[in-house]
Amino acid sequence: MSTNRPLTLKLRKFLLAALLVLICVLIVHWLNEQNKPWIVPEEYKSLKNPLLPSESVLSSARQIYADECAQCHGEHGKGDGPEARTHSPLPADLTDAKRMATVTDGEIFYQITQGRRPMPSFKRRLTQDQRWQLVLLVRSFSQPAAQTNPSDNKQP
Repeated sequence: MSTNRPLTLKLRKFLLAALLVLICVLIVHWLNEQNKPWIVPEEYKSLKNPLLPSESVLSSARQIYADECAQCHGEHGKGDGPEARTHSPLPADLTDAKRMATVTDGEIFYQITQGRRPMPSFKRRLTQDQRWQLVLLVRSFSQPAAQTNPSDNKQP
């Protein structure tokens, strides 16, 4: 039995080391996957939003956004919602004009439609029109608010 015991101890050490290596590999893989950019198929990149921005469309989109998106992306799209810090990666800041200028409407539509962990897919939860409405609203977050020029209000 004494010859069997060292073999068992060696086997346990080997299995423990193998398990630790496997855990490390899985963590590295998970971190790598989390930080990958979105890969959007070409057919989505060229899609144009079939909806025109109007107050009724944006109003509907605001309601959907409040129900489905604000808890993570925040009320104004800054990625600062009450659940944002519980996710990795953190939700995108939709107010970042430089970032938003680099993505097409079709890419935003794809991201909303397909989702990517931790963001859920909305393909079955929202209609196609509702997802396009959200694209318009998301675009509005990165655009400066309309400002009135004080000189325009002067009386002649």
